[in-house]
Amino acid sequence: MSCDNSSKLEKKIQAFPLNLKIDRFDKKFMNITKETFPDFKSEYQFLFSNNFTDSMYLDRIEDSIQKEIQSSIDSVFTDFKSTEKDLVSLYKHIKYYNPSLKIPTLITVNSDVDYLNKIIPMGDSIVLINIDNYLGTEHKFYLSFPKWIRKNLEKDQIVMDLADIYASRWINQPRRLTFLDQMIYEGKKLYLKDLWIPKSDDFTKIGYKSDELEWVKNNEIKIWEYFNEEELFFSTDRRLLNRFINPGPFSKFYRNIDQDSPASIGKYLGWQIVKSYIKNNDVSLLELLQKDSETIFRKSKFKPKISY
Repeated sequence: MSCDNSSKLEKKIQAFPLNLKIDRFDKKFMNITKETFPDFKSEYQFLFSNNFTDSMYLDRIEDSIQKEIQSSIDSVFTDFKSTEKDLVSLYKHIKYYNPSLKIPTLITVNSDVDYLNKIIPMGDSIVLINIDNYLGTEHKFYLSFPKWIRKNLEKDQIVMDLADIYASRWINQPRRLTFLDQMIYEGKKLYLKDLWIPKSDDFTKIGYKSDELEWVKNNEIKIWEYFNEEELFFSTDRRLLNRFINPGPFSKFYRNIDQDSPASIGKYLGWQIVKSYIKNNDVSLLELLQKDSETIFRKSKFKPKISY
């Protein structure tokens, strides 16, 4: 798509009217009193567990650690307008490509830094955003976490994590589970981020830092050659997911380059294959998402870039 066409499309999408409700439950909860608690609990019954008594929740409000967490949230998200603008833009883009999408209410909560569950969909109507997982890489609450986990605990990852949830819903998991199947599945998800969050940096979309993406680009042909030489593309070895798809400190070639490489290199390569397929074939988005990985791989005409 030309720059002019992209600009026209972006203006069309941004002009689309959309009402997104963002409910700051985290702030409301810390401001309730013993007197207002019953009505508050009744309004948000689905967020309260029967395993905890009312007094336990009231004690939580007065807990010094909880107050410190909320203070940090308020400090990082002093003006929530910019985050809200990004979230509205995301939903406008998703709605454009999927008109049947039901726009949910987004509810921000304090999860005691549960970084394994940063975004929690509750059906189609509610999405919980565990906002205490987005306070910044160097925040003191995160310093005990490995660096590769901390690097994506940034507020610009809220939109990325939310997009990942919707991309996973829209794309069917591959029936077969070759390494290529998983690469293309992840590549399709990243391509959707290209469409949904077009102004974002590529390294943010994939969860890298800028120097990590640069390393992968500079070593693209070496990675490609390694996957070919080791006959990994059509392998069904599930260990390849941890080596080259899943988050981690680095990818695992079992060679000297491991410590220099970022994790999830298989995602990156799948992304490039999908983009090459789109470039070289006249297919709709729906056709792409339904197309099997071998066809995409074969017809992509992808050639890794040689770095000089």
